[in-house]
Amino acid sequence: MPTCAPPDSDVVLRRLQALAEPTRLEIVRRLTGGECCVCDLQDELDAGQSRLSFHLRKLKDAGLVADRREGRWAYYSLVPEALAQVRQFLGEVVERSECCTS
Repeated sequence: MPTCAPPDSDVVLRRLQALAEPTRLEIVRRLTGGECCVCDLQDELDAGQSRLSFHLRKLKDAGLVADRREGRWAYYSLVPEALAQVRQFLGEVVERSECCTS
């Protein structure tokens, strides 16, 4: 797997903060299956429109999800590059901690 450019600390922090909330983490988990209509997310999460919009905006602002419009519906999907950067950061942390404990 190709490595991506390491993100700056502010980007990593914003993404981790966005993920550190139960509803947003569940949204990301559900989007691992592919693009999803906001109406389906609303039903699956039993979330009101304004609450769900708030959480999706946080994920979008962090660069973790992208949206597209089709008529009056919005469809959301994960941004693989953003998740790869978070994975890379966490992998580096694990590697360094393993290095120090050996």
